[in-house]
Amino acid sequence: MRIFHRARHRPSATWRQTTDRAFTLIGDGRYEDAGALLVMAADLEPWLSDSWFNLALLHKFRRDWEQARSAGLRAVALLDREHGAPDWWNLGITATALQDWPLARRAWQAYGLKLPGGPGGQPDGPVSLDLGTTPVRLSPDGESEVVWGRRLDPARIEVLSIPLPSSGRRWGEVVLHDGAPHGERVTDGVAYPVFDEIELWAPSPVPTYVVLLQAATAGDRDALERLVADAGYAAEDWTSSVRLLCRACSESRMASDDGIAAHHDPHDDGDAAHPGHLSHLSQGGAAGMSWLVERECGIAAPAHLVRVLLDRWVAAAPATRAYRDLEEVC
Repeated sequence: MRIFHRARHRPSATWRQTTDRAFTLIGDGRYEDAGALLVMAADLEPWLSDSWFNLALLHKFRRDWEQARSAGLRAVALLDREHGAPDWWNLGITATALQDWPLARRAWQAYGLKLPGGPGGQPDGPVSLDLGTTPVRLSPDGESEVVWGRRLDPARIEVLSIPLPSSGRRWGEVVLHDGAPHGERVTDGVAYPVFDEIELWAPSPVPTYVVLLQAATAGDRDALERLVADAGYAAEDWTSSVRLLCRACSESRMASDDGIAAHHDPHDDGDAAHPGHLSHLSQGGAAGMSWLVERECGIAAPAHLVRVLLDRWVAAAPATRAYRDLEEVC
């Protein structure tokens, strides 16, 4: 096999040792030291696409998108296969981060994805695909949280759940995510891959509020969620929808808790003495389980509207509904 009229050889032992050492340093978070070694590896084997792919990965880890694009372009120029190379996928993520839509389209198509409109369709606008919903792990290096979102393209997810304030994320935000799944969530027998957030791509102007509801029945709770959704925003009963998991469990194959069936979850790290998102006992509607009248609820809505919506909800059934301790948290 020849590239640019030069014979392609197996990388040298020195290249392999240098690269292995660099990735050990990357695992330890020592990006500067790793970068020096990967530059050395690229000098040793400049005609090897892996040399530049590894540099592009490092720059992605550092969020240095301009350098990642430069190294990624050199990597794909040296590829010896047409479709499916991870070099193209990595370049697609980089181009999306930079909003370089012509390059993003080129990368996804070269990887093997079919985009609407063909190669010449709206090259300067964002890539827009209907890829369904999937879970995404927000702030994976901090107070991580797995929420559900809508995939806008192969590298972006719009957050549909209301994240807890500890994640630093809001409903409606768009996050850039990595391509390799990191765990699964199973819902109705279907497994969905969990993708890790890389960084915030588009912030949301809609704040997050937490409120304690007095909801006599699940129907009362559901009425609030419908009312807020009809206004174009979101409410979520954190008492039933949120579980605390250890890292090992979160990154494995886990069944989703829909908040309907009551169950004791042995993987949940919550405290049974505290209801809501600190509980390992899902308070659903199963027979024999008492309904918790007090519910911790997250609401994503503008400041001028959130109390109006809550007051409307109470006014519709004041005998069974009330709220207190409304607070903006993110």
